[in-house]
Amino acid sequence: MQTYKRMVEKASPNSPLGLNCLKAFLVGGVICVFGQFLHVIYENAGASKDAAGAYVAISLILLAIFLTGIGKFDDIVKFAGAGAAVPITGFANAMAAPAIEFKKEGYIFGVGAKMFIIAGPVIVYGTLASMVVGVVYYIIGG
Repeated sequence: MQTYKRMVEKASPNSPLGLNCLKAFLVGGVICVFGQFLHVIYENAGASKDAAGAYVAISLILLAIFLTGIGKFDDIVKFAGAGAAVPITGFANAMAAPAIEFKKEGYIFGVGAKMFIIAGPVIVYGTLASMVVGVVYYIIGG
C-alpha cells in the first residue's frame, strides 16, 4: 500500500496552491467588477436597484452561455478554477455545456434529457433545502 502511495505522489504534479488562489481571486474579482460596472450602467439607464441587479444576473448568464458556445469558458475555468466556475457564470456553463454537447441526439433525448445532468442535483437539493428551511421557519413562528 505504501509503495502505491509513493508512486501516486511521484506521478502527480504538484499544484501551486498560492498561484491557483491568486488566479481564482483575480478572475472572480474581474467578474464581480464587471457585474458592478453593468449594475451602474443599468441604474444610470433608469432601472431600479433591484431591476439592475436582475439585469446584471441575466447579462452574466448570457455572457457565460455565449462563451460556452464558442468554447472559451472552459479555457477561462482552466486558468482561474473556482474564480470562474463558482459564481452564477459557472452555473450557466453547467446548464449550457451539456445542452450544446448533446444537441446532436435531438431536442428531446439530447438537449432536454441531458441539460440538467450537472445542474439538476443542484436545483433539486437547493429547492429541497429551501423547503425545509421554510417549514422550520413556519413552525418556529417566524
